[in-house]
Amino acid sequence: MRGVTKSYDGRSLVVRRLDLDVMRGEFLTLLGPSGSGKTTTLMMLAGFETATTGEILLEDRPVTRLPPHKRGIGVVFQNYALFPHMTVAQNLAYPLTVRKVARADIAEKVRRALDMVRLAGFDDRRPAQLSGGQQQRVALARALVFEPSLVLMDEPLGALDKQLRERMQFEIRTLHEALGITFVYVTHDQAEALAMSDRIAVFHDGVVQQLDTAEGLYERPCNAFVAGFIGESNRLAGTVGSVRDGEARITLDGGGEVIGRAADADTAGTRALISLRPERVRILQPDEPADNKLSGRVRELIYLGDHTRIVLSVAGNDAFVVKAANTGAPLPHGADAQVTIGFDVRDCVALRAAAN
Repeated sequence: MRGVTKSYDGRSLVVRRLDLDVMRGEFLTLLGPSGSGKTTTLMMLAGFETATTGEILLEDRPVTRLPPHKRGIGVVFQNYALFPHMTVAQNLAYPLTVRKVARADIAEKVRRALDMVRLAGFDDRRPAQLSGGQQQRVALARALVFEPSLVLMDEPLGALDKQLRERMQFEIRTLHEALGITFVYVTHDQAEALAMSDRIAVFHDGVVQQLDTAEGLYERPCNAFVAGFIGESNRLAGTVGSVRDGEARITLDGGGEVIGRAADADTAGTRALISLRPERVRILQPDEPADNKLSGRVRELIYLGDHTRIVLSVAGNDAFVVKAANTGAPLPHGADAQVTIGFDVRDCVALRAAAN
């Protein structure tokens, strides 16, 4: 996608000058909240929406003005869009029929596609006779049956319960690795994106904020939106005092000073947010060393089996969370206990605070 924009009213942009390369064979997820532009981007790739400006190329072939059926792209919709009056085999045969595939070849391609999604023997059933997970597999098989080079998926697991959703995430990922076909996947579920993707494009307000691996997004967010949207993070407000060798010294509004990795808060005097993952913060024992130390007061302890969730008041944040693994190490006793928390410079990210 080269300089692609989309406007429905000629004034406001749903997608703002998007430049995006999807690598052959990768699993790319478009992730973001509702209204961020991710689904509109997918629909422009598919041809169901027309780009207002810019160009879309598929393997160096311009497809910006081509109708969907001439792009050779497989699409899996959120509601599956199966034909209710057709059998499973007929649903899979349909895209082959419109492409004028020889009748002798259709049966074999349908059989292979059903084997691929583990639905052999379901040929004569209708969609209403299938579970949600089985319908999702049929929709995926229909998108793959004509052997496209690119498959697009618009929140295909949204209607499934949690357990089935997690199983289908694994199955889709395994199928992608086996076939080597390029997948572009849309979701608002960050855990789903982290579990499935080679790379993730995080959308906000029609702009890709960061395009990176799951690890890159989680460990090295480029701005405050990405840090807050991907995973859970604690935030402490302050001002950058100095920056040296990529590390920022921050004076916190609620008292105290910390040193962290400078992301986009890399200039002295900049208003900043410190982002800290709950599992990277430790409750320190007396005289235990740490790059950064802050005082806190316990507000709540919640036992969750493998870890205890400790809610603290720290430097003006009354909902600061520490995830302490239940390994037998001593934990604070009850509310109002005074504690010292510690964390490393590498786990403390200094981000530019959004302007009010």
